Amino acid sequence: MKRSAAIANDKSTLTSANEVLSGKSKKGWFARLLPFLGPAFIASIAYMDPGNFATNIQGGAQFGYELLWVILGSNLMAMLLQSLSAKLGIATGQNLAEHCRNQYSHRVVIGMWVIGELVAIATDLAEFLGAALGFNLLFGIPLWVAGLLTAVVTFLILGLERYGFRPLEAVITAFITVIAVCYLAETILARPDVSTVLYYTFVPHFSGAESVLLATGILGATVMPHALYLHSALTQDRIVTKNPKQQRRLFHFELVDVFIAMGIASTINAAMLIMAASTFFNHGLKNIGTIEEAHLTLVPLLGSAASWVFALSLLASGLSSSSVGTMAGQVIMQGFLHRHIPPWIRRVVTMLPSLIVIFIGLDPTRVLVLSQVVLSFGLPFAIIPLVTFTSRRDIMGELVNMKITTILTSVVAALIIALNVFLLYQLIFSR
Repeated sequence: MKRSAAIANDKSTLTSANEVLSGKSKKGWFARLLPFLGPAFIASIAYMDPGNFATNIQGGAQFGYELLWVILGSNLMAMLLQSLSAKLGIATGQNLAEHCRNQYSHRVVIGMWVIGELVAIATDLAEFLGAALGFNLLFGIPLWVAGLLTAVVTFLILGLERYGFRPLEAVITAFITVIAVCYLAETILARPDVSTVLYYTFVPHFSGAESVLLATGILGATVMPHALYLHSALTQDRIVTKNPKQQRRLFHFELVDVFIAMGIASTINAAMLIMAASTFFNHGLKNIGTIEEAHLTLVPLLGSAASWVFALSLLASGLSSSSVGTMAGQVIMQGFLHRHIPPWIRRVVTMLPSLIVIFIGLDPTRVLVLSQVVLSFGLPFAIIPLVTFTSRRDIMGELVNMKITTILTSVVAALIIALNVFLLYQLIFSR
């Protein structure tokens, strides 16, 4: 009964969406928008994963509010690229990985698949460890038990895919709500100076070479490769229309979805940095280097409630992003190889490195940082094809990029790739 009800709910969403696209709906604007909300919220989880916790907390602790403008700029770039990913799926009915398979030689496709799988494993490593840390900090259970519990919960979340797209979208949105509410509470407790926050959000500042490097880390690691593959898959067959006019209307609604979801992600990232700046930086604690240290230090500064809320937000981030990472891995394999394996097998394979890290006692925060190296290496193999394909009329039809869009996205892509290469160089050779 539950499954049939969920499928009926999907059909109801599709019916409402088709009425809106055909111009038959008489509902208000927000009611017309609702059937189209969801894909960007799932993709946006990549921008609120545990890796962001570590980077934003470090940035706020070391440099106060100075790098808020970097978060704003990086999320604007992410909005642009995620909108292209969504548009590719809407216009063609195929995802980014499938287009790569169709357009490139077999050897290139195999190489891109291997890189994509490494990216998926690195992504899951960071997200799985974040969720395990959340359980560990929230309930005080051993990290290895927290890791096993994370595996069980993510299996349950992924099981929702059997019941249509709406239940999974609802759960992911609920997790985003938990993260947002937690950081709203943290920000209220920290009582930042609003005028200072606004100033540094819009006026660029640096405080020496170290702040430039950290800004590079925040900006260069903004766009996650797996999120670009995933978003195109989420839109490719969710609401399907071949009518060019309806496709344009569908894309406009998806732009609103991207704007809202990525706007929330940007606000949450800013709140992470603001919390760290208001507590650690303003109290002279500039050397907070791990998530565990941040959690412990919040207790004497803001009280036990603050540390509890912090752990809860980390748990919600880890569970949701780990589930979404597994979904992205499925898209990568299906797209590049036309092969599909059951989600539980992929879940087991991708979580094994995380469990090994936990059982041998490696520093989780350090592993989180190192996982970003793999993500940085994989980024060009997603972002360059995305910009190329969406600029081709023979692929995109009426939804092909305007010339100004192609120029802007090419500049953004080049900037993000250059920053990732620089960050990769710093991590490898500056030790």
